[in-house]
Amino acid sequence: MVKIEKILLFGALALIVASCNKNTSNTTGWKYNDAKYGGFQVVNNYEQDTPPGMVLIEGGTFTMGRVNEDTYTEWNSYPRRVTVNTFYMDQYEVANVDWREYVYWMNLMYGEAVSKKCRPDSTVWRDELAYNEPYLDYYFTHVAYDKYPVVGVTWEQVDDYCKWRTDRVNERILVEEGVIEFPDFKSIYSAESEGIDEEIAQNKVFNVSKYQKYDEYKPDVEKSKIKTEFGDVRKTTMSDGLLLPNFRLPTEAEWEFAAYGVTSEKDMENYDNRRIYPWDGSQTRNPKKKSRGKIMANYVRGRGDMMGISGSQNDKAEITAPVNSFWPNDFGLYNMAGNVNEWTMDVYRQTSTDEMQEYNPFRGNMYVSPTKDSTGVYKLDSLGRLEYGFEYTKEDSLLAYTKLDVRNYNDGDARSSYDREKWKEVVDPDIATKRLYDPDGGDPESMLATKISNTCRVYKGGGWKDRLYWLSPAQRRYLEQDKCTNDIGFRCAMHRVGSDKGNNAKK
Repeated sequence: MVKIEKILLFGALALIVASCNKNTSNTTGWKYNDAKYGGFQVVNNYEQDTPPGMVLIEGGTFTMGRVNEDTYTEWNSYPRRVTVNTFYMDQYEVANVDWREYVYWMNLMYGEAVSKKCRPDSTVWRDELAYNEPYLDYYFTHVAYDKYPVVGVTWEQVDDYCKWRTDRVNERILVEEGVIEFPDFKSIYSAESEGIDEEIAQNKVFNVSKYQKYDEYKPDVEKSKIKTEFGDVRKTTMSDGLLLPNFRLPTEAEWEFAAYGVTSEKDMENYDNRRIYPWDGSQTRNPKKKSRGKIMANYVRGRGDMMGISGSQNDKAEITAPVNSFWPNDFGLYNMAGNVNEWTMDVYRQTSTDEMQEYNPFRGNMYVSPTKDSTGVYKLDSLGRLEYGFEYTKEDSLLAYTKLDVRNYNDGDARSSYDREKWKEVVDPDIATKRLYDPDGGDPESMLATKISNTCRVYKGGGWKDRLYWLSPAQRRYLEQDKCTNDIGFRCAMHRVGSDKGNNAKK
């Protein structure tokens, strides 16, 4: 009897050990990562590495929206409790030296014709009745301004930068992991010899997808040296755990959450008060003994007062300041108030805070049905995924009205204060959208005309020429995505995959 019990106990232990075997399937018992057993790949104990230059922002709930008096009567930031996921964000604003690296790469690969379109617009420094010519000539190019935030970049340029950064980081990872070898960069592409135009160059420069293949893992595929136009390389998938998610702009909610930097006390479920700025209190001078009296951020304190009186008690910045200036907030982020405003990913609507989702609020996506080709087969994109499009019938007035439903980011605010019958009279959604968001091209007297377009993006944070009011992370403004100024910059974000505890938290 004792012997039988020992056998049963041994069998149970064997099952437990087998079930805990990280290299064997709990479902089928087949081995992972073994070509003999089919080669299904599983990566154990994966933890996302902290991307270069970023810090982990542990997600949570907070009250998004206005915390002080709405003196401008914008009524566009009503308080609302939301939750954001854990993500990564750049510790500093993207600096001139970072953007020059981007321009250098574009010039290296495609020549001056393409790279010059990536350069910041230096004319943003030009003002009537002001001598700012030195900034036009030196702010982006001179080494003295390397660590100053890049300005004069549009939202669209920033979006391209994020794609470029994604690919450069992931290519480095693939090289370090032995998937590919360093190429002879100058021999891969030659814009002059191949006559690459802008469109072709744009498609070629963002090329990490060339390393990915969304099918079964093939362990017998040998690693190979990178060749002309990256044609012969070992394929990888997200299941390898090598590639990082995309760099991108933070959503408005992520940016605001990160700016406040509010965390709870240990083992507590709440915090005592809401912040007005990324630091405690309503004052803008440092209260700590070591730095007492020093200005906490780079902003304008009054008419004509860009930097204070000469001495130690001013912000020491007549325009922008280096990205590592002043003091970080509780998340370790610098200049989340002042210095430069920062682009976010969201489309601007006055009523966004009224209509947003409770989890990861964002305005800017529109989901539509997959499209089919002429044979009735669903179209696939370059990665083998369903391609989405939008189809409508002009004669279908009901569908036209649905597209005009102002709850969608494409069509704006107010749900709706306009007469519904007027909406129903419009058959073609494109015409209606033009009336709504392009008064110059439509009827300037139309009640539907507004300056807020489908391509207006939110920017936040306040800049070097803003008053204190705009330094509160809750304040929101907008600008067309193809426009730029000398006080708007940006920083990148990245989604945290898996658990909400990153490498930062483990240290």
